[in-house]
Amino acid sequence: MPELSEIFQLSEQINREFRNQIIKDVHVIEEKCLNMPAADFISILSDKRIEHITSRGKWVCIKLEQDYRLLLSLGMGGNVILHENDQTLPDKYQLRIDIHDGRLLTIGFWWFGYVHAVNGSDLGNHKMTAKLGHTPIRDSGFTEEHFVGLLKGRKGSVKSFLLNQNNIAGIGNVYIQDILFKAKMHPNRKLQTITLSSLRA
Repeated sequence: MPELSEIFQLSEQINREFRNQIIKDVHVIEEKCLNMPAADFISILSDKRIEHITSRGKWVCIKLEQDYRLLLSLGMGGNVILHENDQTLPDKYQLRIDIHDGRLLTIGFWWFGYVHAVNGSDLGNHKMTAKLGHTPIRDSGFTEEHFVGLLKGRKGSVKSFLLNQNNIAGIGNVYIQDILFKAKMHPNRKLQTITLSSLRA
């Protein structure tokens, strides 16, 4: 499953290639990955300029003009592939975005994934992203003080706490192993036994 680091890199790559480009057309192959009927989704994206691409946790966030957001989650894994106009497309993908400069972007999921269009004013109601916590390598607000504050009064294991996307967005079952190993903490260690000195050790 793509996690914090991979999604960060993917968003940076998409930003380099597509910032200020204009979406010409959208082809929906599998409608169930959308959050609305395909016709509405296509209408929202078509002829919109891509203003900026960033990430939040395991989601790529593409800001479009008129304050729309295109939110992409690769779920358990997938491929986001840039094609020049003479390249052969993959045999299977769920969504294709055509850019006015002739290039194409195909998005394919290995198992499940999501591509949602959301108006900026409705981001607070988007159930899958609205309550996500800070993203450590993206948000300046993720400080030591913020992290210590998150731990105050909490119960349960350190592993469960770190995997909860409402606490910290982006950590999954892959990176949690390395994080706990480096911190020399057992996954089942109780949060109430963690001291400030042990966090800094």
